[in-house]
Amino acid sequence: MQKPFITSWSGGKDSALAFFRAVQQGHVPIALFTMFEEDGERSKSHGLKKQILSAQAERMGLPLVIGQADWAGYEEEFIRHLQNFKEQGIEMGVYGDIDLQDHLDWVEKVSGKVGLDVLHPLWQEARRSLLEELVEEEFKAVVTVVDTARVGEEFLGRVFTRELIEELESLGIDACGEEGEFHTTLVDGPIFVEPLPVEFGEIIRNGQYSMLEVKLQTGE
Repeated sequence: MQKPFITSWSGGKDSALAFFRAVQQGHVPIALFTMFEEDGERSKSHGLKKQILSAQAERMGLPLVIGQADWAGYEEEFIRHLQNFKEQGIEMGVYGDIDLQDHLDWVEKVSGKVGLDVLHPLWQEARRSLLEELVEEEFKAVVTVVDTARVGEEFLGRVFTRELIEELESLGIDACGEEGEFHTTLVDGPIFVEPLPVEFGEIIRNGQYSMLEVKLQTGE
């Protein structure tokens, strides 16, 4: 049965592929939902600024809904937004988890509190097959955050290709980055009506994490 849904949107490859598959299954997208830091400056998961995520949403023809919280208030804020979605007639949340059981359990717990269904289109699929699908479907994702304890800064700015997948795997790195080894930013793909015109700035370092600043090109 077709269901109106929101996608938990990070701006990266996994949430993009989950969204893509949900639409392919006949479900109806209503909005993207992203959690931001308490000050609203950057997204929680990928450290992206609002202008980047808003530009992605525009290219998908959808509104971007933003929640803001520190980690202490994260769950309460998340549930508040899920309740709002439910009251608007949205029936389901779509998530890009692959095999992190703790996160799936948390999503099902908070969704259950408001009676919202949950769909994990990528759940427990072979990671390599998911990556192959990304390449085959011509998603263009760029590595924009790395955990330098596990992935070197030289991977920042690299576009996700078969060559990159093989290079990561040859180094013993999970090429899906499911454990937070790195994060990506989607700049083009079949879910966008046109590419995202981005440019990359300086590297911002915060503890063991290094983040490549992502900006819209001047004039956008």
